[in-house]
Amino acid sequence: MSSSAGEMNLDEYFQRIGYHGPRDKADLETLTSIHQLHIMSIPFENLSIHCGEWNTIDLEVIFNKLVRSSRGGWCLENNSLFGWVLREMGFNVTTLGARVFNSTTNDFSPREGHLVNMVQIDGKAYIADVSFGVSSQIWEPLEIISGKDQPQAAGVFRLINKGDNWNLEKTGRKPEVLNPKFSSSGLVNRMQTYQIYCFTLEPREAHNFTETNQALQTDPTSLFINKSICSLQTPSGFKALIGWTYSEITYKPEEGVDVFDIRDITEDELDQVLKEQFNLRLQKKMKPANKKACYTL
Repeated sequence: MSSSAGEMNLDEYFQRIGYHGPRDKADLETLTSIHQLHIMSIPFENLSIHCGEWNTIDLEVIFNKLVRSSRGGWCLENNSLFGWVLREMGFNVTTLGARVFNSTTNDFSPREGHLVNMVQIDGKAYIADVSFGVSSQIWEPLEIISGKDQPQAAGVFRLINKGDNWNLEKTGRKPEVLNPKFSSSGLVNRMQTYQIYCFTLEPREAHNFTETNQALQTDPTSLFINKSICSLQTPSGFKALIGWTYSEITYKPEEGVDVFDIRDITEDELDQVLKEQFNLRLQKKMKPANKKACYTL
């Protein structure tokens, strides 16, 4: 995938994510390592929209934003950057488009609103996705094989082949919400097994996402217009800021639960939370949004 791609500075990217491993091995171990470091270093976030800025699919702009300006991004940015990195390292990468599951309509979106990378290594194919965020974020690549349970920190992921489509689903754990105020919060997903997205293996290019990139930033029904979202994976779970609501989730697989520590923050705390919890410094003032829309942690 290319859109005005200039020269990739791998040194800067590796410094951004803290990678010190080999650069000449296009193997599963290397892919897994940089995948995990990326999701714990570069947030999944759509805050530019809520700062009056425009998200682009130009790779040089994305690189400057996510690497040089210490920002995060949504899938069209994060996964485009990640695919570029992998190609520069010698991996066999194919860009794919995915349709996200909508629990309100109980169906997958008609639009390919999510971008993922397929990586082929030693005759096997894997999904590498560093930008779905919250508890649906995979921590390591998923082998594209139907019906196989693939346990990870967040739960058990599996891919199901449905003709031309591959459906990604997850079986998670019971949520334990510490703050009584949020015991019935719509942000807490109480479904044990649920669909995340589906995709085909048909290759995509940057231009295939031009219309999607615009629609997600202009359509009044777009999730990303209605909610400001920032999510970063941690060694024990993840952090998230949805509107004014800040959450720290701790995975406890040995107890069969995920612990949700949720609270609302004040306007005075906003910049501090972004800086200390997500290592973000915004250039423009953000207006957090949490309008009614289907979204869970």
